[in-house]
Amino acid sequence: MTIKVLAFAGSPRRHGNSETLLDWVLASMARDPEVSVEKVPLTEANINPCRGCNACEKLNKCIQRDGLDIYHDKIIEADCIVLSSPIFCMGLASQVKALVDRAQVFRSRKYVLKLPVVPPERKGKRLGVFLASAGQTWPHVFDAAVPSVKCFYHVIDIRDADISYLMVNGVDESGAVLHHPTAHADAENLGKNVIADLKKRLAA
Repeated sequence: MTIKVLAFAGSPRRHGNSETLLDWVLASMARDPEVSVEKVPLTEANINPCRGCNACEKLNKCIQRDGLDIYHDKIIEADCIVLSSPIFCMGLASQVKALVDRAQVFRSRKYVLKLPVVPPERKGKRLGVFLASAGQTWPHVFDAAVPSVKCFYHVIDIRDADISYLMVNGVDESGAVLHHPTAHADAENLGKNVIADLKKRLAA
């Protein structure tokens, strides 16, 4: 059994704090020989913003031909989907928000066309992970991003209860997360725990 992990690195700045969190989680996951990890930097994925045309409500696909053609099926096939993003102006980075908005095609499939997104036997067996970093230390700095993340996972048939979060604030400068007292250990543990949970679900 191979566990498929698909991860999107959402920062426009490569190898910053949110991507470092992602790398720690993925490294922990990849130590298991049964895990296959694919990491996608959204700056290189060529995923355009949604046009709001609602053509997907009739066509069951997006009319745009871009990077989502590559990742559409991979999103469906993955056992775990990981999103990472810095917090910009109290929300997701625009690269991540574009991916979230383009998930409209799954919403149309699910609620308008009444078609399955994943086969019934895979429902409840997929997990999501959201990783975020923020420079501000305000306790509410992540509050505006979480609903968009939940919406993305919901339309691809990952339940709210099946999303894990690691959100680290007070890390503003590039590399600041390296000096955070718990972030590395928290990321390692999260990766290990998600894979352990997936193995139980997929074996059931």
